[in-house]
Amino acid sequence: MGKYFGTDGFRGEANINLTADHAYQVGRFLGWYYTQQRRFSGNRERARIVIGKDTRRSSYMFEYALIAGLTASGADAYMLHVTTTPSVAWVTHADEFDCGIMISASHNPYQDNGIKLLDGNGEKMREDTISLIEDYLDGKLNVFGQEVKELPFATKADIGCTVDYVSGRNRYIGYLISLGQYSFRGLKVGLDCANGASWSIAKAVFEALGARTCVMGVSPDGLNINEGCGSTHIEALQQFVIDNQLDVGFAYDGDADRCLCVDEKGDVLTGDHIMYAYACYMQDRGKMADKPVVATVMSNFGLFKALAERGIGVAKTKVGDKYVYEYMKANGCRLGGEQSGHIIFSKYATTGDGILTSLKMMECMLARKKKMSELCEGFRMYPQELINVKVYDKAEAQADPDVQAKVKEVEKELGETGRVLVRESGTEPVIRVMVESESDERCLNLAKSVVDEIVAKGHAVK
Repeated sequence: MGKYFGTDGFRGEANINLTADHAYQVGRFLGWYYTQQRRFSGNRERARIVIGKDTRRSSYMFEYALIAGLTASGADAYMLHVTTTPSVAWVTHADEFDCGIMISASHNPYQDNGIKLLDGNGEKMREDTISLIEDYLDGKLNVFGQEVKELPFATKADIGCTVDYVSGRNRYIGYLISLGQYSFRGLKVGLDCANGASWSIAKAVFEALGARTCVMGVSPDGLNINEGCGSTHIEALQQFVIDNQLDVGFAYDGDADRCLCVDEKGDVLTGDHIMYAYACYMQDRGKMADKPVVATVMSNFGLFKALAERGIGVAKTKVGDKYVYEYMKANGCRLGGEQSGHIIFSKYATTGDGILTSLKMMECMLARKKKMSELCEGFRMYPQELINVKVYDKAEAQADPDVQAKVKEVEKELGETGRVLVRESGTEPVIRVMVESESDERCLNLAKSVVDEIVAKGHAVK
């Protein structure tokens, strides 16, 4: 993990540890770097970089700062305006941009923001390129075989320009609609857009496919993204589905790369449920091709057990959809994701796509002629307790011998009846302690015993 960029971009509180100047400098580097790459290949045209943003108030500030940096370095900036992260990934690849930028802090509250970078394939940007950006931010850039102290400014006709590119977002909407294999006519579908990036997209897609939609979280004001709604506050959609007697509900996060489902009974289907249901659907059609479902170490023990009983393999990666996709790409896997709702269908997308996920679950439901509540028969979620502990130093807390000894003690007590996982957050100064076992009480007690050890050793922020 880099100094500024974590597993999901450069994230922080707006104008505290992620500032407009940071965004300008990132833009300066990307504009210059991709222009130089073109020059080395004999291409005299300006680099083309596409930008999207979510609905946070600070997203506009970061957008303008990035564009100033890009154009000052000689690149053209194409503006998708408010749109989803997966739409930026799709447009970047489909329209052959040099790279893509999404301004969002995903499921975080409005005061946070982030800069996510995508390469020309619409995939998370390579670590070596990220390292060059961080070196530039720290004033020690060495690239193209030379030390670069100051980036040159473009002048005269080489200065970049901005292009309104809302047409790219509209074509992405058309792409999603084209994936619908069934009419949704006669179905009542709830959509919780988290007052975020999907607020003007999801409804259009579902209604184009014939659904009767009931929407919430579609009144963004710059300050209410993810506030009491969306995939991180799924209870709002659960009540919404019950109150409106809906057939199904889907909740997205702020940039719509996540999706969770709510069935007609008001029960939640997590990312693990979604992977299980769709893997069974693929298996029934002979589409798994003996490839595993790719999950992370945070997926529920029940998922691994249920898939094994169906004869479907599972591969485990580190937490982060980036690592899931890397494994999928390297091994030709079709389905993967995270319990949080980042689901990747590699045939259709290079990243988690919440709206695409909801469309594929509708397809699964209609093709199998089942209600959403019936799609996960045979899958039992093991009770799970996850406690986040804010710490002064993640690595130090994780490496503490007494903490490690406590974890081993819990592992021994659980034996074959569950598991314990202690890991560092990729985006926050947090240690995550997770225990799965056969009862809620046992999970809680064992997780708290590890947390108590972290606190007792002075690692927790008071």
